[in-house]
Amino acid sequence: MNKPVTVNCPTCQTSIQWGDAFPERPFCSERCKQIDFGDWATERFSIAGEPCLDPSKLGEEE
Repeated sequence: MNKPVTVNCPTCQTSIQWGDAFPERPFCSERCKQIDFGDWATERFSIAGEPCLDPSKLGEEE
C-alpha cells in the first residue's frame, strides 16, 4: 500500500495530503490560492529573464 503524499502549501506552509480532501492542491485553501494569484498579478512574483515581447509593440496592429 502506498503512503499518502504530503506537501506544504506554497503560501502558508500548512502540511496537506495530496488528494481529493484538498481540491485546491497544492494550496490548502481557496484563500491561499487567491493570495498566490494576487502575488503573480501584481508582479510580486516573477520569472527572471528578458521579456519575450517588445512592450512598445503591444497593442499595435501590423
